[in-house]
Amino acid sequence: MTKPHFWTPSRRFMGRCAGPIFLLLPFLLLSPCPAAGLPPAVLPLQPTPQVQVTPQHPLQFPGAYGSHPDFPIEWWYITGWLQDSAGHSLGFQLTFFRVRPSKVWANPSAFNPRQLIFAEAAISDPRIGHLLTAQRIARAGLDVAGADRDHTQVWIRHWFLRQTPNGYRAEIQGKDMGYVLQFRLTQAPLLEGPQGISQKGPNPHNASYYYSIPHLQVSGQIRIQGKSQSVEGEAWLDHEWSAAYLPSSAVGWDWLGLNLDHGGALMLFMMRRADGSPVWLSATQRLANGQVHYFHGGQIHMQPTGWWQSPQTGIRYPVRWQIQVGDQHFTIAPLMDNQEYNASQSSGTIYWEGAVSALNAHSTIGRGYLELTGYSRGFFPMK
Repeated sequence: MTKPHFWTPSRRFMGRCAGPIFLLLPFLLLSPCPAAGLPPAVLPLQPTPQVQVTPQHPLQFPGAYGSHPDFPIEWWYITGWLQDSAGHSLGFQLTFFRVRPSKVWANPSAFNPRQLIFAEAAISDPRIGHLLTAQRIARAGLDVAGADRDHTQVWIRHWFLRQTPNGYRAEIQGKDMGYVLQFRLTQAPLLEGPQGISQKGPNPHNASYYYSIPHLQVSGQIRIQGKSQSVEGEAWLDHEWSAAYLPSSAVGWDWLGLNLDHGGALMLFMMRRADGSPVWLSATQRLANGQVHYFHGGQIHMQPTGWWQSPQTGIRYPVRWQIQVGDQHFTIAPLMDNQEYNASQSSGTIYWEGAVSALNAHSTIGRGYLELTGYSRGFFPMK
């Protein structure tokens, strides 16, 4: 669920399940001005269209691949495990957010920010020991940034995530890291909830349209501190959009997406109160034979078993977990502890998002990504 990590209406507003992302400063910095010669009364603020996630309008393809600009928040999120030619394991993450301001100035100027685009990217390399990150923000338009409506194509300048006939292609180029990766489809989209509606709390309005594409086969080039190398691996894509994501009683969420061995996939999340107790629990599992099962509430248990405290921010994150979904029991262990993301130059939040392995008593059963949001705001005691 990626992801957001910014916003206040109501994540990635909540997010992948993403988590509340509090993005007020960019709106102030990019607030539009009236066109020359036209008084403000001629150009009133226009409210955001009244949209909601509802079973009366289920998620449908191929329209679901594109942007949904009437919704206040939307994101495309790809994470995965890579292996370089020497056999070293790496993690990578890429999220594009599209945000519609709650009020839009009725100014025809192309400089009027009717939509904002954010991008956050990272590479996890245990040999370095902390995330290498890059981030950007831009208003949509003027061929600088945007998100197409009829297929997946979202970009900020030369950064992009683009749908191709066989999957997707992404390019990110930051100061200390970058990558050009191709993603080949091996499975159909997985609806994260009946009709593609993912409930995020007891109030029906706290919901998102949400689908994932697990087991994407990855190939391409990555660059780490000036050195480029070929990589291969496996990835997971989330695409989610909403008008009211985070329940009012929640401070953040813990989200997990796993590519399981033998072709299965599992997504689960907990919307979390400040004391660590769950507001809402939900999970989706697709078995290797294609059967899909949905789990809720008492069918899911997430217990932190190990914490890491950031030396940069002082925030403590539960990076190791004991998890039960139905009759399945497994543990979660990170590729490395320090996978904290400081997104002060884009969404303005701090969160933990990193590559993890799922293990049972005998072996590794899958790999994926864990996202932890809201820990800088709420207190979650050691257990």
